[in-house]
Amino acid sequence: MSALARLVADELGIPVDPRVTAMAEAIAARFGPASRAVLFYGSCLREANLDGLMLDFYLIVSDYPAAYGRGWKSFANRVLPPNVFPFEYGGLAAKIAVLSEADFHRLNGPETRNVSVWARFAQPSRLVWRASDDAHDRAIAAVARAAPTLLWAAQPLCGADSDPLALWRAAFALTYGAELRAERNDRSGSVVDADAERYRAFTEPALAAMEKPIQPKQAAERQWARRRREGKLLTLARLAKATTTYAGGVDYLAWKISRHSGRAVAIQPWQRRHPILGALTLLPRLIRSGAIR
Repeated sequence: MSALARLVADELGIPVDPRVTAMAEAIAARFGPASRAVLFYGSCLREANLDGLMLDFYLIVSDYPAAYGRGWKSFANRVLPPNVFPFEYGGLAAKIAVLSEADFHRLNGPETRNVSVWARFAQPSRLVWRASDDAHDRAIAAVARAAPTLLWAAQPLCGADSDPLALWRAAFALTYGAELRAERNDRSGSVVDADAERYRAFTEPALAAMEKPIQPKQAAERQWARRRREGKLLTLARLAKATTTYAGGVDYLAWKISRHSGRAVAIQPWQRRHPILGALTLLPRLIRSGAIR
């Protein structure tokens, strides 16, 4: 096991609130034998009181037909991963993003321009349920690709700064710019500052584990411009898809934007009756107002 994989394994194994573990077990049970691993991630990792919060989980499944059968959910998860579902258990609320083991491994690596998965799993996460030792090892291997991918993509535009935290801050700022986000402008920096020693410890092992040589700056700039264009379009497409899997999706969107941006978002009754159209018509107003960028 590489130095980075050992760091990842140790971090994934840190204990969590027992209610999180219980919810993860319930999530795995919902999807039955297809379930391979459940990962807990996001801002709730740093919260002592989980009541009233929306917890974030990734459910890793063996494949989509095993999880859903051969209907439209399987097709949608394969063509536009992940599928996202609401979940409630033990008085807590969560959202579940579903990926196959193959997609989770791929989307953490440099072969994809989509930042959504590798930007998140370059940050701390916890493996709160696994089906077997093999599923455990596969989850570690996939997550261990994320930090090297992030630094590989960002380093040509960030330079070889003597302060590793500056590299991480700049890297996350690039990924935040490649998605439609409701967070404050300083959010990418606060992610690093909240766990500075963790990022210092991960820097050298992540740089040593890069799977591709560093690109020239001009090539990297073109890649990031493409990531920004594609990332925002993917956000819109996933939002439209989520209204078919996520009851109250427009209200959830409004809640999340209000929580992260501090701006109230009003939802009209017709937007609840027609959630896909409602979500898509809501976005231009939010972008103009600066609630999302």
